[in-house]
Amino acid sequence: MAGERAQRRLAAILAADVAGYSRLMGSDDEGTLAGLKACRELIDLKSKQHRGRIVNTPGDSALVEFASAVDAARCAMEIQKEMAERNAVIPEDRRIELRIGVNVGDVIVDDRGDIFGDGVNVAARLEGLAEPGGICVSSRVQEDAEGKLEVSFENAGEKQLKNIARPVRVYCVRLSGAAPSSRPALPLPDRPSIAVLPFQNMSGDPEQEYFADGIVEEIITALSRFKQLFVIARNSSFTYKGRAVDVKQVGRELGVRYVLEGSVRKTAGRLRITGQLLDATTGVHLWADRFDGVMGDVFDLQDQVSESVVGTITAKLEQAEIERAKRKRPESLDAYDCYLRGLASFHVWTREEMSEALLLFRKAIDLDPGFASAHAMAARCYLLRKNNGWMTEPAREMAEAERLAQRAVELGRDDADVLCIGGLVIARIDQHLHAGAALINRALILNPNLVTAWFTSGFVRNYLGEPELAIEHFMRAMRLSPFDPLVHVMYAGIAAAHFLAGRYDEASSWAEKVLLEQPNFLPGMRMVAASHALAGRLGDAQEAMGRMRQIDPALRITTLTDFYPFRGTEDCARYAEGLRKAGLPE
Repeated sequence: MAGERAQRRLAAILAADVAGYSRLMGSDDEGTLAGLKACRELIDLKSKQHRGRIVNTPGDSALVEFASAVDAARCAMEIQKEMAERNAVIPEDRRIELRIGVNVGDVIVDDRGDIFGDGVNVAARLEGLAEPGGICVSSRVQEDAEGKLEVSFENAGEKQLKNIARPVRVYCVRLSGAAPSSRPALPLPDRPSIAVLPFQNMSGDPEQEYFADGIVEEIITALSRFKQLFVIARNSSFTYKGRAVDVKQVGRELGVRYVLEGSVRKTAGRLRITGQLLDATTGVHLWADRFDGVMGDVFDLQDQVSESVVGTITAKLEQAEIERAKRKRPESLDAYDCYLRGLASFHVWTREEMSEALLLFRKAIDLDPGFASAHAMAARCYLLRKNNGWMTEPAREMAEAERLAQRAVELGRDDADVLCIGGLVIARIDQHLHAGAALINRALILNPNLVTAWFTSGFVRNYLGEPELAIEHFMRAMRLSPFDPLVHVMYAGIAAAHFLAGRYDEASSWAEKVLLEQPNFLPGMRMVAASHALAGRLGDAQEAMGRMRQIDPALRITTLTDFYPFRGTEDCARYAEGLRKAGLPE
């Protein structure tokens, strides 16, 4: 590139690629080439209609530059609509489907008109996240196009894209009147079902956002303690944060009959919580109320909201059941405030925020030594530090994690969240697998709606050599939280279960799904390498190992049990054999 002639400009970039191109060529090369030609002609036509410039069309992909994000998004929509109409009359195994990503960013243009830079790279990564026939866009495109196109944007959360330094908030485009291919309507469970959406922070202070989120988490927890209810997990509910939503759409996407919305206003030591319950199948308001009090009454206010919602959904629940559902509260409001701030940092899942969360949970413990949840979450922070290689003093930190987990279980013997987290840490760090599994089983008895208990149980079942039960538990977790930002962790667990069962093709398929969600997620990389190797695909295994060793050069065969503490020696040996074949040093 002639550097002296290069220029920079802001542009909207559309990146498109044919899904499953190699498979299509293998089954019908002539038909696929004809379909690809027609696809390119469509992209060329629509790009010109919307003032786009085709930069290049290498292989089965295309890169188009626009001056407007709205033009780029509209072009993507029309391409996918016409492709869908064409595919409707073509046998499913011969359909050509496009993935499209759209981003707005700064690009470098060389003297030949080629474009480079993060603006282009992010568009390409977004294309890789899209479902076949789908469109993914960045937050900047969503902001520019919102209200100008007949589409809705589904917040898929922040994603760490390969070779992109900063996380990118991703939105999936839903064409008006169409159900998204990746999120079909879920059937309603055979019992009352509810999703609690993020409450709006009305305090006028962005720093109080953590408090509004904490209120919602407490309400979700209180509701989920009722075995009669099917309660969607916090992580899926919070994918709707900051969006104007249609409750009917939420009901279809999450598979629930009821939706709770609300707001929180905290000013001058006083608190107001408002809530409204809607029937998601009809959009009809079933209940609305307002709860006022001083900050010292925060727990009573939370209980009032939970009790009112539960009473509306099923009048047959007795007050005694509601009282049993209340969690034990920390005596110190200051400790609780620190705990909420810690949760806000924990859910960011970065090294820096995890360290901040640990400090806040420790402060909560200092203020209230009997606070079981704070002990459990502090132990969980250490576990995440271990899993991600963030520990600076491993021996000391692992010993502290064990101590915190044991203390949490002592303090919260009837708290499902505490038992679940404590059980995972005890199984994972202390490697007392049966003791950890017993604690998680008790958590599931106390709260069968707790998504964390189901997927942590899946991991412990893997460690115990029970892959079929592990898969069942991971699937249950994904049903309770269908849009969970941690779905890649569940995929990784399912991949490991298939690996244990000797199904290496299935294991590699699930592990590849992990990397589509989180390209740098090391457990997914390790399982991709091991399963490809044992399936005889050494080229794929070695490629995955090369990527993995760039990120984690210290990994050796001798340290494998740090990552998968399988109980069976044969399981460990097979896992080591797979990674050894892929090229991992001893």
